[in-house]
Amino acid sequence: MTSTETRADRFVRELAELKIPDPAAGRAALWLRLGVALMAAGLVLGASAYFMSHGTRDPLVQRDALALALGGVSAAVVGSALFLRYSLTGFLRFWMARQSYDLTQLADRLLERDIRHELNGNDTASR
Repeated sequence: MTSTETRADRFVRELAELKIPDPAAGRAALWLRLGVALMAAGLVLGASAYFMSHGTRDPLVQRDALALALGGVSAAVVGSALFLRYSLTGFLRFWMARQSYDLTQLADRLLERDIRHELNGNDTASR
């Protein structure tokens, strides 16, 4: 580490050395958008099934609306799971890298402290 390198610069450099992929790039963004689309489609299917079932007295149409509503609920649940998984992945990946960096900093500080204590202890013993 150079004397002009700040803690943030060192963190960015070490993060690049870990080769952690950018969570905003690649397929993660696609899955995230798919999750949002499924949640929206589930809401639309559920609302349309409600109006479809209440707009008729025919039991066959009402049963079709019930099947459509269950499909909408399923789509919304799957979309929510996809959205949560891929939105939290980026945050947790960064959090883990940050934890690793902080633990390395702590280990460096403890090592420096131990070295200073050993040097101070050896200086007093030689007098």
